[in-house]
Amino acid sequence: MEKDYSALKLENQLCFPLYACSKEVVKKYKPYLDELDLTYTQYITMMVLWDKKTVNVKELGEELYLDSGTLTPLLKKLESKGYIVRERSKNDERNVLVSITEKGDALKDEAIEVPYKMVQCVHLTKEEAQELYRLLHKLLDTVDD
Repeated sequence: MEKDYSALKLENQLCFPLYACSKEVVKKYKPYLDELDLTYTQYITMMVLWDKKTVNVKELGEELYLDSGTLTPLLKKLESKGYIVRERSKNDERNVLVSITEKGDALKDEAIEVPYKMVQCVHLTKEEAQELYRLLHKLLDTVDD
């Protein structure tokens, strides 16, 4: 029996357009984030902290889909910039809490323009963007760990 190698064609891979889109969209963010002196992963971390103010490192990693090997140096860098502080939980010393500082919170006023600038780079209707968001989150929720 002859093997069907069509599954190995790039055009048949769901992962490829996801990878390429992610890479290209993040590349579009770069000039805007450079103005803020943030990388993309630092930016999404700050987004969580602008919203929650304080978060457990483990929960932050889960929310951002980042492992501790990626998150730890990222948090150290944000801390060195004065945007966050890390401290052990008083209730449980095994837990590290990350809190936004006044300086970090103030960065939100500069960052507010980024999403509006990005809308100009992504040529989807509001409905298409919402549907894509829904489908991507459905995929994230259904991918086995």
